[in-house]
Amino acid sequence: MDTEGTYDARGTGAERVPRPAGPPPAAPPPPTYAPQPRRPAADGPGVEEWLRTLRPVREPGVWRYGHVPRPPEKPEGVSDRSLLVGVLISVLSGLLLWSLWRNGYIPYRLVPLKLFTPGDWWYAGTFGGPRTIEGADALTVYEAVLFGLLVYGCGRLGNWSEIFRRHVAGRGQPFLGLATAAGGALAELLVWKDAVPLVRPVLILVASVAGGEIYQSQTVVNVIYALIALGVLWPFARLGRWRELAAARRGRAAAAVPDAPAGPPDAPTPEQWPELREAGMRDAAEALTAEVRTGRMNDVDVARLRHAWSVGRGHPERLAALTEAVLRTGGAAALHPSGARDLARRTVRHDLLTGQVRIGSCTDDPHNPYARRGSGVALEPALLGTSLLAVGPPGAGKSARLVRPVVESLALQALAGRAAVLAVGAGGELGPDDAFDVVVRIGDPASVHDFDLYGGTTDPDEAAGVLAEGLVGDVTHLDSRRAATVLAQLLGPYRAVHGHFPGVPALRELLDGDTAAIDALREALGAGGHQSMLRELEARTRQKGGAGDPGPVLADRIALLDRPAFAPFFATGDQARPFSLRSLEHLPLRVRIDLPERAHAEASRLLTRLVLAQFTAVTAARTDRSLFVCLVLDDATHTVTAETVRGIRRLRSVNAGALLTLRTVDDVPEGLHTALLGAVGCCMAFSGVTTWDGKRFAEVWGKEWVETREVAQHAVFADQPFTRALHGLRKLVTGKAVTRDAVTVRRVERERWSASELAYQVPPGHAVLSVTTVEGEHAPPLLVTLDG
Repeated sequence: MDTEGTYDARGTGAERVPRPAGPPPAAPPPPTYAPQPRRPAADGPGVEEWLRTLRPVREPGVWRYGHVPRPPEKPEGVSDRSLLVGVLISVLSGLLLWSLWRNGYIPYRLVPLKLFTPGDWWYAGTFGGPRTIEGADALTVYEAVLFGLLVYGCGRLGNWSEIFRRHVAGRGQPFLGLATAAGGALAELLVWKDAVPLVRPVLILVASVAGGEIYQSQTVVNVIYALIALGVLWPFARLGRWRELAAARRGRAAAAVPDAPAGPPDAPTPEQWPELREAGMRDAAEALTAEVRTGRMNDVDVARLRHAWSVGRGHPERLAALTEAVLRTGGAAALHPSGARDLARRTVRHDLLTGQVRIGSCTDDPHNPYARRGSGVALEPALLGTSLLAVGPPGAGKSARLVRPVVESLALQALAGRAAVLAVGAGGELGPDDAFDVVVRIGDPASVHDFDLYGGTTDPDEAAGVLAEGLVGDVTHLDSRRAATVLAQLLGPYRAVHGHFPGVPALRELLDGDTAAIDALREALGAGGHQSMLRELEARTRQKGGAGDPGPVLADRIALLDRPAFAPFFATGDQARPFSLRSLEHLPLRVRIDLPERAHAEASRLLTRLVLAQFTAVTAARTDRSLFVCLVLDDATHTVTAETVRGIRRLRSVNAGALLTLRTVDDVPEGLHTALLGAVGCCMAFSGVTTWDGKRFAEVWGKEWVETREVAQHAVFADQPFTRALHGLRKLVTGKAVTRDAVTVRRVERERWSASELAYQVPPGHAVLSVTTVEGEHAPPLLVTLDG
């Protein structure tokens, strides 16, 4: 391992996880640097493109990598069927009117024209036509103007613009350009076939302005014809955006031709490490830029080095050592204590710059806000810092679609030096062994590490409090504080004599009140002059067997661990080297604890309670809280107690969090339902929850104001005989009475998700998720498809 001074100050080694029992071993010499091409994901973009991708700041829980906001919601418009019918009716109506006009069936059609032209141009009478050539020319121009007004009116009445926008412009280029080109060609054909009155009116107007002699020149005539053709195509070119299409075509053609390499831009891009250049470390920035562009760095390296720079900014000596390491080893500087630079396999998408892991996407459901539908859903330390409670029946996907992606994300962030993760569950379900630094297989003789029941502390009172919470925290009629007192009265004297806490067999003998063990401890205390501890032991002897004595219950619970399968575990003394949760205080470790749930279910629950109690105690006592620490319990059944709920509530203030999964909320004592749901900031209900669980989530998520529309149909009564006859005919044809709709719009307060909706309307593979950041920003409960 080559820590480059980044982790050595905290006392880490390369070959062994540091423990409080002894000094850490010395780090071996740095390995030979042999960079290999890396990518953020097997099927993802390169590191350079990954760094350049935008990550806009959005609401909590939005997958920010490459996020594109959804277009604004459009009001409900006319249906496509109605639009097509309207267009057809307007076209047919226009053709009918134009036919009636051309055939003289519309009365007084020439009256407006005769009012503004000389009378000698026309024959007498209302229906008299043109007498002179001037009258005929005026009639031609008049008909052209009326034709234009007719087309405009039919277009407005038929909503032609909407159907063009929806079905032609909405499909984008090149369809838009081709469609408008076809329309322009059809218009040219109709114009030059004189089906559309345009050419003759234009020629008449030009002659009236410039004189008829202008047409003696064939060149002028050709120019006028060309202008008419261009004038017909001009609106189609505007609608089809031909100019933009041509420019885009030219741009793509130019891009296909390789250009000479351009000079460096004025503003450095993300892969050029602008923060280092601004700090004056240009050489280090150039070295890392070369590493990125040649593919010798992955996303974990980038995140790790950025974090190292941010941490070392306030420590000049550490920053100098890191700069030297970067110049010497490039992207392999400031490695994780394990020496790993990535996981062997990733199952979901991660973005280490934001610390997010994508677990799914929001469905197009009315419960989800319009802006969130279709967007990605992600979790990150800012959300996990408020803790997350997930509830769902077996097979709902809690482990595969939530727990494992979160553990994988935290493991990657641990490699980047920004987090530590402790995952507790059944063996093999939380990731492969090579993804963790420490794997504790309780009950497996081949396990390299065992577990410290006392959490690495040397204080008897602290050890007794945590151990009591794990042993009898779920016993409702027993006060855990009395149990802690009993344990302290035995742990303190034993440690005073032996220098360490008792192992499981010795502690069981003391709790059972074994006479030989108690007498031997009393004699050793007297011989060593430990009078205060001797008084503690005598007090325990007097209280033994009294009313409400928690000793027998503690003895029965510790007996669950005094089994042959656990004989190599939980040892104490100089020869024992158990793993302690206190190693998570300063080190970005990846730890997995496998529990023997099948063979020893009750012992597994006891150990899970103990791990949870130790975790809340250790994280609360941390002095350096720069490292995010997260506990993941794959099954928290019968694990949560009143004290641990209070501990979970304090995690967000110490840069720590917990992820707990339950099959049902009833796996927690009923008196703690409200307290637990109020302690966590993120809640997740998987498909298949019961209505009882759904009711609790509905209460947590509360209500919102919605606008409702109520439509009532009232019968229409006619007073006139003719109207009654029409209504009777309509009822005879349709079979329904004539009614009138009365619409009432109201604002009412309704549950965001009701208990029945959570129980019956969440599809398989989906979940309803609400999140809260450590700063207190909320996001409403969203229906999420777990496709991460």
